[in-house]
Amino acid sequence: MAFVMNQSRRGFLSFSGAALAAGALQPSTATAAGAPGDIRLGVASYTFREFSRAHTIRMMKKAGTPYINIKEFHLPYRSSPEEITKGRADFAKGGLEILGGGTIYMLKNDEADVKFYFDYAKACGMPLMVVGPSAESIPLIEKHAIKYDIKVAIHNHGPEDKHMPTPQSALKLIKNMDPRMGLCIDIGHTVRTGTDVVEAIAEAGPRLLDMHVKDLRSLMDKDSQCAVGDGAMPIVPIFKQLKKMNYQGAVMLEYEIEGDNPLPGVQKSLAYMRGVQAGLRG
Repeated sequence: MAFVMNQSRRGFLSFSGAALAAGALQPSTATAAGAPGDIRLGVASYTFREFSRAHTIRMMKKAGTPYINIKEFHLPYRSSPEEITKGRADFAKGGLEILGGGTIYMLKNDEADVKFYFDYAKACGMPLMVVGPSAESIPLIEKHAIKYDIKVAIHNHGPEDKHMPTPQSALKLIKNMDPRMGLCIDIGHTVRTGTDVVEAIAEAGPRLLDMHVKDLRSLMDKDSQCAVGDGAMPIVPIFKQLKKMNYQGAVMLEYEIEGDNPLPGVQKSLAYMRGVQAGLRG
């Protein structure tokens, strides 16, 4: 792991000054999709969990990305159809594209429970659900993914997660399932299990449908989170691997610290990742 970390830092420092300058710019949401071939960079709205939907939309504009993964804080599960319609309209008017929702927990092997969340995702216009399942509920989730034609990305939550601690925990259960069944690799939780995150991404291959990104100063300490680029996470090798495998999903920043003022860290994290992408283009 130390070798990968060092390679990450040397790789990034070798990028041109122009690439770093490009990453430091704060683009508008209208132009933040990046250059052709770039991986889409977005934000998981859990980042803004202490703020209203309206305030979150304003901060997303300042972050300079149109891509959002919605957490229930900003469009509750028990919303009426009218409330969901308004929520969707609010995001659209703010120039935001809903790439998915979650993490949505479907631990019970219960038809009505699973159907409720798929109905919610469909009403919200989510093409993808980031989910926390149990091994028992996964076959039922697959059935609904096919029926509703919604992709399902299983999120791993690290050593504290008794169901899906690592990407491999989910991969072995879905490897022969419908292609709509895949993974949302959370790189912060992944490294804390001692898993090589770059290898896990490569192993997932086309099953990798989404990613949650964070950085850690100490890769085994969840309380050491920091802005992306300030920690030990091998961000450059991660992006190199994603480019190598022609990854078609998004990289969603999940900034879990500084909950009362996350925007500066969000902007810094996205700028760093834009700089990495610019460097890879060069």
